[in-house]
Amino acid sequence: MTSPHSGAPAPTLPLLVTQGDACGIGPETLVRAAAQGALDDAVVLGDVAVLRRAAALLSHPLPIVVLDQPTDHAPAGVLRVWPVPGLPPGLAALPWGRVHADAGAAAARCIEAAVAAQQAGQGRAIVTAPVHKEALAAAGVPYPGHTEMLQALAARGATAPPVRMMLANDELRVVLVTIHLSLRAAIEALDFDAVLSTLRMAHAAASGWGQPRPRIAVAGLNPHAGEGGLFGDEEIRFIGPAVAAARAEGIDAQGPLAPDTVFMRARRGAFDLVVAMTHDHGLIPVKYLGVEQGVNVTLGLPFVRTSPDHGTAFDIAGQGRADASSLVAALAMARRLTAGAGPAQAGAASDAS
Repeated sequence: MTSPHSGAPAPTLPLLVTQGDACGIGPETLVRAAAQGALDDAVVLGDVAVLRRAAALLSHPLPIVVLDQPTDHAPAGVLRVWPVPGLPPGLAALPWGRVHADAGAAAARCIEAAVAAQQAGQGRAIVTAPVHKEALAAAGVPYPGHTEMLQALAARGATAPPVRMMLANDELRVVLVTIHLSLRAAIEALDFDAVLSTLRMAHAAASGWGQPRPRIAVAGLNPHAGEGGLFGDEEIRFIGPAVAAARAEGIDAQGPLAPDTVFMRARRGAFDLVVAMTHDHGLIPVKYLGVEQGVNVTLGLPFVRTSPDHGTAFDIAGQGRADASSLVAALAMARRLTAGAGPAQAGAASDAS
């Protein structure tokens, strides 16, 4: 079995791909990616009927092969599916583009199954299709999103590893100090340790894409990075000291820098990646450049996890208009991160080039 995206025989272990929310565009992007040959070395963990419904949106039928185990062989040019046990019944009958608790419960169960298979040595990386946070909450899932859920599942009952979200495309790499919190809660969660640990993780991750000494820009929290305390003192109290501590450890970090210009400077080549304090501060610049090639990578896990940088897109779900480009980019990144890397190295690394 050969993947047209790698040009070499596919490894024995597959990429484990979760189907995402059954009511969103995740299943459609999966069948579109499979039709392009981008899933020849992967297996989708999900509901067969949901994926058949998505396949019906394509102008040409896509063969679906149901596997008994994620590692079972199947020929190229098909969509390999491992039916996850314990999914709610009737998922394929749910309306497109609607929040539903059963879709949230199924998405969470697929993530759990993917982590269990990865930990059992049945996969080489996890690629996740989009979930809907309201659907997760409606199902009683105690995590606001993928990152927090994967962090907890990776712990196996022990202390959860520190993780960070990185969104990357060919022009920008951005690592976030805080993620799925209200803006008020995110600001309250910021402190010296949070910033310094993020800098350490970003620095360590960069070796995975061939930059053992990355140039890291640290975006301030406040307008003009606080303007010497005139517009806020977080830069003085802990962001600047954390940057100084990181530099003392040999990390090439600069800042805090004005957040309204630092991304432009990084895009022009002044820095290799940017550390941003909050979710939207960091992700708006990356997504503005286009979601088609953007990839989300979770740093700090003991395994590689990537995903598209878009959501469930309920507004176009079921219309046959979904673009699989970001998913294909996430699959390609997972392959690069696992090529010749052990679990610890791969789990800490990322690449956007």
